[in-house]
Amino acid sequence: MELGTLVLVAFFLLFVSGFPVVFAILIPSLAYIWWEGIPLATVSQRVLYALDSFPLVAVPVFIFVGNLMNTAGITDRIYHFAHVLAGRLPGGLAQVNIVGSLIFSGTSGAALADVGGIGKIEIKAMKGAGFPVPFAAALTGASAIVGPIFPPSIPIIIYASVTTISAVQLLMAGIIPALICVAMLMITVAILANIRNYPRADRWPTFGELWRSFWPAFPALMTPILLVGGMLSGFFTPTEASGICVVYILLIGLMVYRDMSWGFIAEAAVATVRTTAAVLIIVAVAAMFGWILAVEQVPQQYAAWIRGVTSDPLMLLIIVNIIFFIAGMFVDSTTATILLVPIVAPPLVALGVDPIHLGIVIIFNLMIGTVTPPFGLSLFLLASMTGEKMTTILKEMLPFYLPLLATLAILVTMPGLVLYIPNMFR
Repeated sequence: MELGTLVLVAFFLLFVSGFPVVFAILIPSLAYIWWEGIPLATVSQRVLYALDSFPLVAVPVFIFVGNLMNTAGITDRIYHFAHVLAGRLPGGLAQVNIVGSLIFSGTSGAALADVGGIGKIEIKAMKGAGFPVPFAAALTGASAIVGPIFPPSIPIIIYASVTTISAVQLLMAGIIPALICVAMLMITVAILANIRNYPRADRWPTFGELWRSFWPAFPALMTPILLVGGMLSGFFTPTEASGICVVYILLIGLMVYRDMSWGFIAEAAVATVRTTAAVLIIVAVAAMFGWILAVEQVPQQYAAWIRGVTSDPLMLLIIVNIIFFIAGMFVDSTTATILLVPIVAPPLVALGVDPIHLGIVIIFNLMIGTVTPPFGLSLFLLASMTGEKMTTILKEMLPFYLPLLATLAILVTMPGLVLYIPNMFR
């Protein structure tokens, strides 16, 4: 067995044995370095090179934005507006859950931030209205997938950092897929609401009610418009956009809403440091692991294999879907992106698959993994938040796999939809 393949097998065996993913990557990597007699200075250089990435700076900053919104009450205003706007639709608060996730995603950029932030409010409100808690939790997990697709998106920024693709082009490519996913989820909820007779608001809101809920949420709703407009105009990069977003959220929290204290800011900063440390440790060890695979020419071996299987772009995308769907079931999106994308993406791009289309397909696949057992991170968080068994939540999750997989099928077979907005600005 070749040494590169042996390292991969060792990682897999350690992972399925229950080792944390960081150690499952680190142990075979260190064993390879010792076996090959590679100087530790070389290893440290590779790790530092991976972390010395301008696009990666946006990751902790957008995490900070999500934490600020959760601690300052901005999330409550977004939810209230979504409630007034969509509460009369079939399914009532279930539809509000989806619309609220779409609005919140314009500032947070992460599925777990959505679940832990606006998700808490949504589940509590749905429970109070008579919805089963497992259903509310499952819907929250499904709608949170929109967050990492709609700009700004932490997974897309990480994807751009390990490839040569423009982060702005990738972020713009996520807009239409996110809207398609929202539409599919809303249709599914409407069908389930009619079957199960779920409650909804008694009447449509008046213009005055809509305006009174819209105005307090308006400053927060302007965040995605500010970010997307600035990036499209070339006024700032995605990394710079993250810093501007922090300043904007601080301004509206301190000067407009006036319910953000320095204690809230400190609390958000501490939570951000903890989350960022976990993410960057994975980035560092995964970069070292990826370097070892590159030295052992594993990507070249994969490329030769993929060329021998097929050269049809659609079939190649189907293969990629299978690879990343399985990967998303076992590891988080950051690890899967850093480990697999440098191996999988280059041969597919060389064979004619559009790199932006490929990036969105991969990210959406990995996001489905956040609500797919055995290691779906959103499922674990939802079970912890609600006190429900994961199996109970998973049972309610089953109907939502249909719209998610239908969205994925649309993205795979209709690249023009994914590329429509990026092509407008090329």
